[in-house]
Amino acid sequence: MTDVSQSTAQDQPVAPEDQDARGRVEELRALREEACAGPSARATEAQHAKGKLTARERIDLLLDEDSFREVEQLRRHRATGFGLEAKRPHTDGVVTGWGTVHGRTVFVYAHDFRIFGGALGEAHATKIHKIMDMAIAAGAPLVSLNDGAGARIQEGVSALAGYGGIFQRNTRASGVIPQISVMLGPCAGGAAYSPALTDFVFMVRETSQMFITGPDVVQAVTGAQVSQNGLGGADVHAATSGVSHFVYDDEEGCLEDVRYLLSLLPQNNRENPPVVETQDPSDRRVESLLDLVPVDGNRPYDMRAVIEELVDDGEMLEVHERWATNIVCTLARMDGQVVGLVANQPQSLAGVLDIEASEKAARFVQMCDAFNIPILTLLDVPGFLPGVDQEHGGIIRHGAKLLYAYCNATVPRISVILRKAYGGAYIVMDSQSIGADLTYAWPTNEIAVMGAEGAANVIFRRQIASAEDPEAMRARMVKEYKAELMHPYYAAERGLVDDVIDPADTRRVLIDSLAMLRGKHADLPSRKHGNPPQ
Repeated sequence: MTDVSQSTAQDQPVAPEDQDARGRVEELRALREEACAGPSARATEAQHAKGKLTARERIDLLLDEDSFREVEQLRRHRATGFGLEAKRPHTDGVVTGWGTVHGRTVFVYAHDFRIFGGALGEAHATKIHKIMDMAIAAGAPLVSLNDGAGARIQEGVSALAGYGGIFQRNTRASGVIPQISVMLGPCAGGAAYSPALTDFVFMVRETSQMFITGPDVVQAVTGAQVSQNGLGGADVHAATSGVSHFVYDDEEGCLEDVRYLLSLLPQNNRENPPVVETQDPSDRRVESLLDLVPVDGNRPYDMRAVIEELVDDGEMLEVHERWATNIVCTLARMDGQVVGLVANQPQSLAGVLDIEASEKAARFVQMCDAFNIPILTLLDVPGFLPGVDQEHGGIIRHGAKLLYAYCNATVPRISVILRKAYGGAYIVMDSQSIGADLTYAWPTNEIAVMGAEGAANVIFRRQIASAEDPEAMRARMVKEYKAELMHPYYAAERGLVDDVIDPADTRRVLIDSLAMLRGKHADLPSRKHGNPPQ
């Protein structure tokens, strides 16, 4: 919400009747320069003083040099009342168009906070609708650079209806083209729902905030005092709410990673992600894995280190790095092909699945499936997190989201069991029984209903209770259970894993398997859409 006083653009001059074509072109040039310059140098200085770039500076960082083609640069609003008729700047506070990132077409719109505080009015919204429609029609990614003060209150319900049109197009484009929201300023009220509907949300510390009701409303209703960043800042949404997938200290680093993310995504759901050449040998043995992963299932380790050893040149882009840290979701390349990796993280909560981890992984699996990215799952999971809070919070329905996402995915799916794979968590983490194309296991794997200690306490309860030395009997029964049902080859003997492999060969095996599955085609039943767990 903002006042109109920040905008100072004048009505365009009327050319004399005797002006020739060159004069008209010069007039056009002057209009374009005025539109590009913005309302005033003072407004630009104020934007920079907040540590923020202007809309056009951001577009220049995002797109390849000299590739931007603007759409409706000279658009102006037609609203009247509250002094609006005297303030009609070109662009109406949003810059829209297309360009290229690494040579591939990308559509973009960027709020210009210098004009009406980037607030959305009818003409402003119409420009965004048009560029969204163009992106869907062209089958190319859409990036929004958000820095706006919400709906333009001087235009009333017309401004609110503009948001409805954006939300409808966000939904229509979902799973069709990649949609990326880059939060570079405030985003309050209903405006926050557009980023929430997109595939990825980027935020910058200190300068970007997202919330439905601001600090003043929160204090008035609840009595709680909180700052804008404390309520909806980048760190809050990156680590607590899970709204933001990526967070950065500055806009330059943020936009650089937006470009990197785009290099890992296809243009649309009808294409595969781009393939690049790599000098990392596809048959490289990874002897370090034998030391990275302890045989003792109770000892933690960093799953990220395992992933770095497996993927090309150790490079990956982790999604939701700071939220639900007991599971890792990351994009990377293997033999130049983009893959999505989902992996339990023994370093955090022993790698258990809980409500947030299930939601995080489910969303990531759905994104990979929508955009033809093969899914690799690395298992080391002791089960679901027990507790009253988890049960009352709906772990059943939230865990079912991950199960649904995997079962519904038609891209190539390969799972590798590194160590533990217990109970329902084993089934949910893309086991062979729910449709994984290939399942491999290391010789250190333990696939079972539960850990040996817990199983022995249930199965041999009476023997343990009646023994002269219960602890000695328990230890004996645990050893017996492990020998009978938890040895590394039990699952292989029953066809539940396709092969037990040398950990050092994991990279080669996965790359060979992905190559075989590259032409995979799987049909889902004819239906309008599924009804996933909520």
